[in-house]
Amino acid sequence: MSRPFREARISRQAIAQNVEVMRKLAPAPRAMAVVKADGYGHGAILAARAALEAGADMLGVADLEEAFELRAAGIDAPVLAWIHPSGADLAAAAEAGIMVGVNSVAQLRQAADAGHRGTIHVKVDTGLSRNGVSRDEWALFVDELAHAVHHDGLRLGGVFSHLSNTSPDEDRAQIVAFEEFVDAVRAANLDPGLRHLAASAGALDHPAARYDMVRLGMSIYGLPPEDHHRELPFTPAMELSAEIVHVKRVPAGSGVSYGYRYRTARPTTLALVPLGYADGIPRHTDGASVLVGDHRMPVVGRVAMDQFVVDAGDQPVAVGDRAILFGDPRSTGAPSAVDWADAAGTIGYEIVTRLGRRVTRTRA
Repeated sequence: MSRPFREARISRQAIAQNVEVMRKLAPAPRAMAVVKADGYGHGAILAARAALEAGADMLGVADLEEAFELRAAGIDAPVLAWIHPSGADLAAAAEAGIMVGVNSVAQLRQAADAGHRGTIHVKVDTGLSRNGVSRDEWALFVDELAHAVHHDGLRLGGVFSHLSNTSPDEDRAQIVAFEEFVDAVRAANLDPGLRHLAASAGALDHPAARYDMVRLGMSIYGLPPEDHHRELPFTPAMELSAEIVHVKRVPAGSGVSYGYRYRTARPTTLALVPLGYADGIPRHTDGASVLVGDHRMPVVGRVAMDQFVVDAGDQPVAVGDRAILFGDPRSTGAPSAVDWADAAGTIGYEIVTRLGRRVTRTRA
């Protein structure tokens, strides 16, 4: 059977290896594998199973739909979901054994009303100003939390927050705030359960932030968190490629793609790759390249909705050859997703999570 002409190959082995690497680099009693956004574009079911087999203790997703998808696939590991609309069915979550993140007094009351079987993790805002119980609501929240646990049968499974990764000093201030909230929970005669603050970057940078569990996201897919840790021994789990569909020889001075942002400086060979911004390829790139055979070839001209052009120079290239946009540079010599992110002025997270449905995911 021939390969899909637009393909993202996903390595389950690489995900498992990266979990093992992170468990060694950032040891903590437990590790959560975050498989939100369809496993950061890699496939949530595949990623979840690989991570659990490699020693992850728990799974994290953004919302209940993602959690129910895991349950429907037969995955019965502990799952936490932390972003909920006003009408979220928290009772159904409790019935499925899905833990929910609670970030306000209103959500706490909603969880308590959903039934005694529910287990919650309290999300506290320690300075990121996103999801989480605001500091001016801490006292009221803890009072209501104590009532919900002692009288309504709600179970407190954990307390968590998220670091901003702004600077060591800013992160340490968040650690202090997190511990203040945990102390308030304990003062209310409550066991805070699993304390988890650090995601991949925080787990690597701040041993004090590892507490009872670290949340492993981008690192388990083989990409460095944010803009650092590029030299860590991760193995990229995704290789994105497409079959070259057209090749032509053109003279010097030929304009390429919309706006003629690129004109050939010499007679050269151009190859057409059938991926574009409708597939998640950044429209604006500066310095991006692909691997064809043993040669890196630059992306030239403006990326279109369904296609882009590479300049092969005088290198041999033919219709049917494979152009690898990104993968594992150490094993194949291909660019990395971080290389594409640098060319597009973004981060690796965006490159792998934005791939469209025309790209067929296959298992390596």
